[in-house]
Amino acid sequence: MMQIKRTIKYEADRVRGFSDEIMSVSGCEQLKSCIQCGTCSGTCPLSIYMDFSPRQVMALVRADFKNEVLSSKTVWLCASCYACTVECPRQIRITDIMYALKQRAIKEGIYPKRFPIPILAKEFSEMVRRKGRITETLLVMRLFLKANWRAVLSSWRLGLGLIRTGRFVVRAERIERQAELQKMLAAAGNNNVRPTEAA
Repeated sequence: MMQIKRTIKYEADRVRGFSDEIMSVSGCEQLKSCIQCGTCSGTCPLSIYMDFSPRQVMALVRADFKNEVLSSKTVWLCASCYACTVECPRQIRITDIMYALKQRAIKEGIYPKRFPIPILAKEFSEMVRRKGRITETLLVMRLFLKANWRAVLSSWRLGLGLIRTGRFVVRAERIERQAELQKMLAAAGNNNVRPTEAA
């Protein structure tokens, strides 16, 4: 028996207040000005690969369809080229809204599972937060292990070449005075970071 997937959105699917929360983020205040002209979708070089076009994302956010937006691949495919923002006739900072949605998706863990882009963003952010900088080798290894561990096995020749040339660094790099970084992050509004977490 063929299973029918519902695509119609109902009032009960809405998470009231979601649009207000996104618009409270700096740079996202103009979302309500969207006239649904489709210029953002027309100028986006990656819209053909998205499950929702940028125009649809703006409409879904305004209508409080939080789960549909955060679990979509669209926000993660945004290349941050700012073409949509430059061309928007209402001067809506669409790229900033996409960033706000990415941050929200990571914070709440609502993103496509095993999709590499949000995993990379989360691991990158976490490594910078804890060490003050990233170690590329460790970052890529963590990405592969969480997104597609089989890719590690298929890349053994590349790994061997990197070891041979001394480019395979597994020792985590870190900055000095990490406590000061933690204080700056906390002051910038990162509630997940406490100054005592510097290690």
